[in-house]
Amino acid sequence: MRVTAWIGPGTWPAVIDALRDHHRADQITLLAAADDSEVVPPGVERALMGRGRRRPPRDSARMARQQAEDLLTRASARLKTGPDGDTIESGTMIVTGVTERAITRAVEDADWLVMARDGDRTRLGPRSLGRAARFVLDHAPCTVELIWPSQTPGISTIPPPPQ
Repeated sequence: MRVTAWIGPGTWPAVIDALRDHHRADQITLLAAADDSEVVPPGVERALMGRGRRRPPRDSARMARQQAEDLLTRASARLKTGPDGDTIESGTMIVTGVTERAITRAVEDADWLVMARDGDRTRLGPRSLGRAARFVLDHAPCTVELIWPSQTPGISTIPPPPQ
């Protein structure tokens, strides 16, 4: 089976663990998106907030690609040499463009997509999915395995019904 795993910042370790647990015998491709509209330049978290919109850095495409390559390098290493000592091989792919559309196009020939929830991880419900993950989940042309990147919240965290 052709399994593609969406490697995203903050959620990729859980995706790799899911691959190791459930897809050892499959043909695995690790997939990351280089979306220059989502680049966060180093040091920006310490910058002052301005009145205008955030201007993307001049070399945002290069920075986005570098961030995607770094993610794939770390994810591939974790998949390849797991805690049990066995080796799992995988291919890698970087897609460019708007994240959700690029990921959806990339899984066109996949049999299975493994991805993680990237929204609010403190409670169950639709807000546990970010904008891009929601789009991919709704539009992926293959089976989607959706995992929690951390401890799954309890059933008591379901939002109340609308009134």
